[in-house]
Amino acid sequence: MPSVAQDIKDLALAEQGSRLIEWADREMPVLRAIRTRFEQEQPFHGLRISACLHVTTETANLMRALKAGGAEVVLCASNPLSTQDAVAAALVADYGISVYAINGEDDDTYYRHIVVAADHRPHLTIDDGADLIGIIHSTRRELLDSVIAGLEETTTGVLRLRAMEVDGVLGFPIIAVNEAQSKHLFDNRYGTGQSAIDGILRATNVLLAGSTFVVAGYGWCGRGVAERARGMGAQVIVLEVDPLRALQAVMDGFRVMTAEQAVSLGDVFCTATGCTQVLRSEHFAQMKDGAIIANAGHFNVEIDLPALREQAVSMSQPRPFVEQFTLQNGRCLNLLAAGRLINLVAAEGHPASVMDMSFAAQALSAEYAVRQAGTLENRVYGVPPELDAEIARLKLAALGIEIDVLSEQQQRYLKSWTEGT
Repeated sequence: MPSVAQDIKDLALAEQGSRLIEWADREMPVLRAIRTRFEQEQPFHGLRISACLHVTTETANLMRALKAGGAEVVLCASNPLSTQDAVAAALVADYGISVYAINGEDDDTYYRHIVVAADHRPHLTIDDGADLIGIIHSTRRELLDSVIAGLEETTTGVLRLRAMEVDGVLGFPIIAVNEAQSKHLFDNRYGTGQSAIDGILRATNVLLAGSTFVVAGYGWCGRGVAERARGMGAQVIVLEVDPLRALQAVMDGFRVMTAEQAVSLGDVFCTATGCTQVLRSEHFAQMKDGAIIANAGHFNVEIDLPALREQAVSMSQPRPFVEQFTLQNGRCLNLLAAGRLINLVAAEGHPASVMDMSFAAQALSAEYAVRQAGTLENRVYGVPPELDAEIARLKLAALGIEIDVLSEQQQRYLKSWTEGT
């Protein structure tokens, strides 16, 4: 294979990475079927795609699908701690895809890699947190006119992009893949629910049964974490600012209260809001000795880390991914994964079978954007419902499940206003 531009940890890890990628591919039949079709139809022939995503086995299979469709692909990390170095090596050495990502890279390297992805002069961008889109809009504005569209996969990123649309500064169309039902109903709820709990347990090895587990946020990610924590035997408290979501949590059987009320009760805290300073200085001062603090949101701003460090008189690391802060009041608080995504730093992220649907939505949305080139306005769009339905159909087929089809009479009835009781 010809030399591929890259900045990764170690090419010698490629063999291990390829085994991991192939293992994940077995659990991703929908994306595999799309990759086969892309290889035949070449929807991205002659196009450049830059992706800023978590460099995992599942992402690797999305990159394979895009390249199979004719794209020239560059991948950089969307989080300094989530890169799987063996996967990065395999993408470069065995699949011929340029990767700029090193697990544990410092902030300067992280942003330098994003700039390299922008310098690829993409026709399509794929983001997990809108960092690449942010770089293009701030320091690479000359690229805006050549970008057909961007795709965004996270709640946090979509919030940022909708704000840009409202302010009139969005420079190209965005498809909010995060809003696809095949994404948030499954990836956010079941994927985040399982993988966040997995990360907390791998980092700490604590028993959740009988503990008090506080979940901040009751969107699809938060409710997934809450459901899984309850399933492990924890008593779950939910924090919310949205009255409808708070009421949903109550009706789902969870205790709902303010952060001020909950902080002295919780044994484990997990933020999943997409907002900033959810857990703050006044909360840390009231937490139990030994409380565990984790974050399942995209950015580490959900926990006020500067305030936590300012309140501490000492810090130690009793386990990998655990920083123990001793506060002035003598209590110790345990911060997991440096406040970054617990499921990707201390664990392996979502299971491949659920990412199959999310990355199928990415792949089909990319194809849709290319087909609609020049017709979309500079605003944030949802994933077309027909793509969601196609992803669900392919997933059911892969599971060997058949469903009923409406008869012509039923279709007429559902479209008619003349038939009543």
